[in-house]
Amino acid sequence: MVTMNRVAWLVVAVLCCLRNGAVEGFHAVYEELMSVPAAVVDNQYRTVFHFQPPRNWINGPMYYNGIYHFFYQYNPYGAVWGNIVWGHSVSTDLINWIAVEPALYPSKPFDVNGCWSGSATILPGNKPVILYTGVDPKNRQVQNIAFPKNLSDPYLREWVKPDYNPIMDPDSGVNASAFRDPTTAWYGSDGHWRLVVGSKRKHRGLAIMYRSKDFIHWIKAKHPLHSANGTGMWECPDFYPVSMEGKLGVDTAEYGNGLKYVLKNSLDVTRYEYYTLGTYLRDIDRYIPDGTSADDGSGLRYDYGNFYASKTFYDEGKKRRILWGWSNESDSSLDDVGKGWAGIEAIPRAVWLDTNGRQLIQWPVEEIETLRGKQVSVMNKNVKSGEVVEVSGIMTSQADVEVTFQLSTLDKIEPFDSMWTDPQKLCEQKGADVTGGVGPFGLLALASANREEQTAVFFRLYSSPKGYIGLMCHDPSRSTVRPGLYKPTFGGWVDVDIKKNGMLSLRSLIDRSVVESFGAEGRTCITSRVYPSVAVDGDAHLFVFNNGAEDVKISELKAWEMMKPSMNGI
Repeated sequence: MVTMNRVAWLVVAVLCCLRNGAVEGFHAVYEELMSVPAAVVDNQYRTVFHFQPPRNWINGPMYYNGIYHFFYQYNPYGAVWGNIVWGHSVSTDLINWIAVEPALYPSKPFDVNGCWSGSATILPGNKPVILYTGVDPKNRQVQNIAFPKNLSDPYLREWVKPDYNPIMDPDSGVNASAFRDPTTAWYGSDGHWRLVVGSKRKHRGLAIMYRSKDFIHWIKAKHPLHSANGTGMWECPDFYPVSMEGKLGVDTAEYGNGLKYVLKNSLDVTRYEYYTLGTYLRDIDRYIPDGTSADDGSGLRYDYGNFYASKTFYDEGKKRRILWGWSNESDSSLDDVGKGWAGIEAIPRAVWLDTNGRQLIQWPVEEIETLRGKQVSVMNKNVKSGEVVEVSGIMTSQADVEVTFQLSTLDKIEPFDSMWTDPQKLCEQKGADVTGGVGPFGLLALASANREEQTAVFFRLYSSPKGYIGLMCHDPSRSTVRPGLYKPTFGGWVDVDIKKNGMLSLRSLIDRSVVESFGAEGRTCITSRVYPSVAVDGDAHLFVFNNGAEDVKISELKAWEMMKPSMNGI
């Protein structure tokens, strides 16, 4: 039973970033394509074990009475943005999903032009409620509420929108075209509920705070929970506590000693997310970042690749906090129409605070391991400078790969240049084929036999007066021989202590058109969407490579062929 003193947020918000063409936003509107069904769905690039629908466009979970509810923005009529409803699928294990009816669709004056993203909260009496952004007849973004029609239905198929909506209106001090994505609410010791809504004022991102005694009548606070200049619109804000010790998650309403707080924002301008760690001053409703990382788009990120509009939820069943994010297509809208679908969800990740207190750790939920099939291993294999070692014996177009590298010497390590401030640009300059001192070394995923196609996942190490600096990269520049595709290189710094044991780990989930990687036990994560033409299905290969001057050793590599869930998508 959820009480007023311990109110669990058991839902991840519908993943955000869906915008109506009449108001400010990112997504282009292809009116001629948004209701064009695919005659035949092309499965060449469909993922095997990542969540996605059988057709059309998606982009967005709740744990309630033993069931995970996954809400997501969905176009039931086409493979591009438009005709958006709240799709709804359910699961008991985060892996196998069953489709149910859409939870929300435009039907009232307060959401006639769109049912956009939001969150959910569990009210006293174990009653879930959805908060979401609607677009009214004046194309203003307003915040609305919805309740399950029948709490005895374990799947909560039907939701009711009261006529007293909207419950939050943009007043004269709020930009009505930049006012969206309410967070989960939390209950304070003063008897007030609180939540924040993403917004902006000129170029300043805002987390506008609202308070309520009854969850119906909401009053805007005089000051935002937090803001930062030069960041632009804050989409999909997320605000939650993490324990300073251990890996267990913390209920959203928890407050007190032994906790840090996370504020995450998705930046509409750059299409990247960033987060800070800090302190929540509940008496004055202010969030103060620690200052250990930048409070702007150059700061810490959940994922340094194709990953956006994420939200977390507290899984009360297993006492963990889970992160789920959206990975959009990187081919064209015409390609999406041609293949009949677009967008996948990254594998859900457990999230906890690193022991250094400066960043979060992310790791695929343990349930994904139930899909592991045939396994191959490589042990204590030295990879010399310029050498490539193939990992064979499984279908590597759908694989879970864990490898630990051992670095016996660092004699040839290169010095770090203080002018290198952007890891993505550095990865672009120093791709997988550019020889270095210690690195590049890592994996060549979704590679053809002669490596004309490959997606490289690798590390480089540098020395500085303050110690060693790690760089992790995704280089998909040779991911396909198809012309004209968007193939961005991604990169992030890796917080590692190589002196400790000389070990550096990498895990990559490879799934036909996505490579999702976790470096240094989940300290740095990168996701890429790729579309090989040759390295498909049984013709995809997996290699370990080393283009550094120093030899590296594969201390241990395990790779599993991944099976398809019995129920996947909708």
